Amino acid sequence: MATAYDGAMPKHHEASATEKRVILASSLGTVFEWYDFYLYGLLATIISAQFFSGVNETTGFIFALAAFAAGFAVRPFGALVFGRLGDLVGRKYTFLVTMGLMGAATFTVGVLPSYASIGVAAPILLLVLRLVQGLALGGEYGGAATYVAEHAPNNKRGLYTSFIQTTATLGLFAALLVVIGTRTMIGEEAFKEWGWRLPFLISAILLGVSMWIRMQLQESPVFQKMKEEGTNSKAPISEAFGNWKNGRWALIALLGAVAGQAVVWYTGQFYALFFLEKILMVDGATTNILIATALAIGTPFFIFFGWLSDKIGRKKIILTGCALAAVTYFPAFHLLTKAANPALAQAQATAPVTVIVNDADCSVQFDPIGKNKFDAKSCDIAKSFLAKGAVSYSKVEAAEGSIAQVRIGAQTFTAPDPAKVMGEERNAAITAFQDEVKAALTAAGYPAKADPDAINMPLVIAVLTWLVLLVTMVYGPIAALLVELFPTRIRYTAMSLPYHIGNGWFGGFLPTTAFAMVAATGDIYYGLWYPIIVCALTVVVGLLFLPETFRRNIDE
Repeated sequence: MATAYDGAMPKHHEASATEKRVILASSLGTVFEWYDFYLYGLLATIISAQFFSGVNETTGFIFALAAFAAGFAVRPFGALVFGRLGDLVGRKYTFLVTMGLMGAATFTVGVLPSYASIGVAAPILLLVLRLVQGLALGGEYGGAATYVAEHAPNNKRGLYTSFIQTTATLGLFAALLVVIGTRTMIGEEAFKEWGWRLPFLISAILLGVSMWIRMQLQESPVFQKMKEEGTNSKAPISEAFGNWKNGRWALIALLGAVAGQAVVWYTGQFYALFFLEKILMVDGATTNILIATALAIGTPFFIFFGWLSDKIGRKKIILTGCALAAVTYFPAFHLLTKAANPALAQAQATAPVTVIVNDADCSVQFDPIGKNKFDAKSCDIAKSFLAKGAVSYSKVEAAEGSIAQVRIGAQTFTAPDPAKVMGEERNAAITAFQDEVKAALTAAGYPAKADPDAINMPLVIAVLTWLVLLVTMVYGPIAALLVELFPTRIRYTAMSLPYHIGNGWFGGFLPTTAFAMVAATGDIYYGLWYPIIVCALTVVVGLLFLPETFRRNIDE
């Protein structure tokens, strides 16, 4: 455990040239890795069409999100592999290796044949590349955060490491700018067909620049001194997690800080993006611009909250951000709907949609095989059509054996009974039912897509900026807190695992989990319960067990 310091001014009053170079080089390299990793998330809708076109649209999108999440699933394993390497061999060497892996995998995505060209091999290869990216990122973050923290004065560690905290958002921002620029230059149709590959290919240039910058760095002085003295750990994994003394701090860090931080991050920056594009039907280019604007406004607050955590502590800022997220997510996303697609919000208010069904007649609206057309039960016929159109609905329980009905305002439509119609007659009946429901939805004011002229841009940006500000509160101080929880000899390994379990699993699976929850219930806001519950858990565990760390000396 790191020891306390007496609060005296450290030897560096201002950042030295070396410290500035360390911050700049570490941050630029990490920005590149996040740029690579998040390109996939930004282009999930297009990637769904390119690599998962062999399944129905709803399942294809959830599969695309699942492949996105797969990169997060292996991040803890990357943390163990590269964290151990970083504690044994050194910080600098390790994050050069992780950067090379990330760059190679990203470039390969840009040249990967689509499903139309090579069939099922395409999504399999895409998944493999996502796994390589996840492993690389699992080793990158801990190295960069540890490297910067071990160069920082005790009373400025929050400020210094907050620059690393900006890199995830700056990487996303850089990816957004490249995507927006490419879309603008070649047009939306060409971008969907082949232009989406260009941002991945550009990463080769960024890789070369980032590798050159990182190679100019020297090893962390704290680690170098420890290695020269022969006090570095010979088995960092077992030392960090094989005994309760250290292992419990990893568990407290995960549940009392990182889990909440992770779901706030991915709700504010990715779920919001998917919600705008997939649920509110705002076109992709506009969505990217709106998110980029909010990120540009909010990003300086990573630095502010990192600086503030040096003054008042890390814990209270992180837990306050989690508490605010839990309280405000529902009103924020309702307001986002009214601002981004006012016609949809109005239709939902004046002509709510209700599905009247018996639960026993319903399937979950997600097909792991990818071939279910959801036409074997009347409930499935009704719900799948509404899910495909991103129509929010409530459910009323009907008597056993009842045929499903869809109520739109005062009108009621009965779905076909698959037991009574077969073959072409069934297909015709389903088509007729869908046409009737679609006509009623249109008459009730449900739009096929968001009207660009009706979007309240300032209000959308204000809501998105609020979501980003919550991200900056929880994320700005988290690196300093994690570094301060663990001793130098196992720091890279010990801090990396809880961080990547939290961000890889709790956060990385959030879009997939939340959209599956929406598909299963029909309520477009239902997925928000996932981050809200996790945030509430983090607040409780953090208040009870998480120590304040901002006055600790990590050089011993």
